Amino acid sequence: MKKTIYIVVYWMVAIFLTSILLTSLDYDLGEAVLMSLSFLPASLALCFFLPNVERNHDGKKSILNTIYVILGVMVMTFLLIYLWQLAFITLIYQEDYTKWMLPAMLGNPVFVGVILSILAYGNYLLLKWLDKKYPMDRPITFTSDYKKVSLKKEDILYVESRDSEVWIVTRDGRQYRNKTGISQWENLLGPRFLRVHRSFLVNISDAVLSAPDVISVGMQEIPVSRKYRESVKTVL
Repeated sequence: MKKTIYIVVYWMVAIFLTSILLTSLDYDLGEAVLMSLSFLPASLALCFFLPNVERNHDGKKSILNTIYVILGVMVMTFLLIYLWQLAFITLIYQEDYTKWMLPAMLGNPVFVGVILSILAYGNYLLLKWLDKKYPMDRPITFTSDYKKVSLKKEDILYVESRDSEVWIVTRDGRQYRNKTGISQWENLLGPRFLRVHRSFLVNISDAVLSAPDVISVGMQEIPVSRKYRESVKTVL
């Protein structure tokens, strides 16, 4: 519940600040608030779809999927902007033809993209902070073998990427396979989990550094790659 309040307040403040920016485009504050709402659905879509782009060892596919998401969100944004402007024309301005034209900046992909990026990244930082502040609030829900599974974060021992699948291993020995990439799992699980290898993500509270390049998690020994060795040493 507390997380929801923080998120709602963030988006209210974000929309208000976007409105202040749009007043520089000759909108009054009320019109600017209405126009800023056109960014809300697209920003939420970016927050939802971009982290859920499947990340695997096929870097080209991941890049293409990311491009498709960004292009789709941009198209959605421009459609909403023009629909909002049309609403102003028909409901507010009617006979004032000088107001019919959309401000040039709202037709600029760079300007629109920057606003979307700031809104989405702010939401990402907020969620990351909330995950650290309220780590036990919500279980992780995912699909494994066509079934919905919910796990508390503290019950997950480690996550392992195996080719096109990711396996989630719990403290009591249960294993679940899932198609979501390990990078996305790293975002979902938050700072209480540590990436130690391209293929492994471990629960810090259960991890013991048994050698410079080996971590023990439960009864499992997991390799530490050279890329992550310094961060592992620092944390553990």
